[in-house]
Amino acid sequence: MLKDSIEYVINSESKELKKISESLDYRVVEKLTHIIQNVRGNVFVTGCGTSAMAAKKIVHTMQVVNRRFFYLNPSDAVHGALGAVNDSDVVIVISKGGNTKELCSFIENIRIKKAYLVYVGENENSNICKAADLFLKVKIEKEPDTYNMLATASTLAVISIFDAIAIYLEKNSNFSQKIFLENHPSGAVGDRLSKIIE
Repeated sequence: MLKDSIEYVINSESKELKKISESLDYRVVEKLTHIIQNVRGNVFVTGCGTSAMAAKKIVHTMQVVNRRFFYLNPSDAVHGALGAVNDSDVVIVISKGGNTKELCSFIENIRIKKAYLVYVGENENSNICKAADLFLKVKIEKEPDTYNMLATASTLAVISIFDAIAIYLEKNSNFSQKIFLENHPSGAVGDRLSKIIE
């Protein structure tokens, strides 16, 4: 039954998020939040496949709350886009296993540019983790699909953590409803904000 499948997946993902909230190294999250708050340059987020989708969602949310976040496309990175990265920037690499070839191919370039490198994923023994300045471990016990392969619950876990950081920054900065409206003038959100601010 479709209803049973939907209930199973939603319940499974909810349980994994709850486990993450209990096992997360909050010292690392706090350090990452401090780095984002005080970065002199920009924050670039990169990833491949489903991790790329998570990266783009994180970038969008952070931009809404007035942070200089940008998505770094891995294929573009090695064809000139790394020119935007410098030593005042932070590069966040999202990769479950930490050995994705497309991402590993330009990690050394990030190190040469002296950008601060953050790895978000599961594998502390991975190539990306070994090169990183900061490792935020986000590891779930099981994806809800039959083969434990679809990056579903793990992707939600990464997004949830950055959602929480964005909301913390929203509350603990000079961000206001006026700035919110300036950044998000359209859609239902823009309509609601314009009525509030009138």
